[in-house]
Amino acid sequence: MKLQDKSDEEIIKIADPLWDNLIKCSNNKDYSGFTKDFSAQMLYGANEVELGKQWANNELLVSLSKNRDCLGCLRRNGYVTIIYKQKSEKISGDFLGRLVLGEEEGDIRIFGATIF
Repeated sequence: MKLQDKSDEEIIKIADPLWDNLIKCSNNKDYSGFTKDFSAQMLYGANEVELGKQWANNELLVSLSKNRDCLGCLRRNGYVTIIYKQKSEKISGDFLGRLVLGEEEGDIRIFGATIF
């Protein structure tokens, strides 16, 4: 069954461990762990030097809380975007997390990940 045809619950079961890994690896500044589920397209744009600069200059990216709430799924153009309400251990307030999943050579991969 294609990713887009799965129910929200099925997609969230796939997405949550991927998101949790991104949070853990971002907090630990672990490039190889952070990028292990990236699509080829994402890997091309996510080089280690640039990610290192982001981790060094953005306190949010290295202080994300393990607690998150999934707000839902959006399907568009062959991809599924999962939206998270995310908190930081050091910065007050709520942040919006976006995880874009798609299929690449039969595997589910990350095609986008942002937090703001």
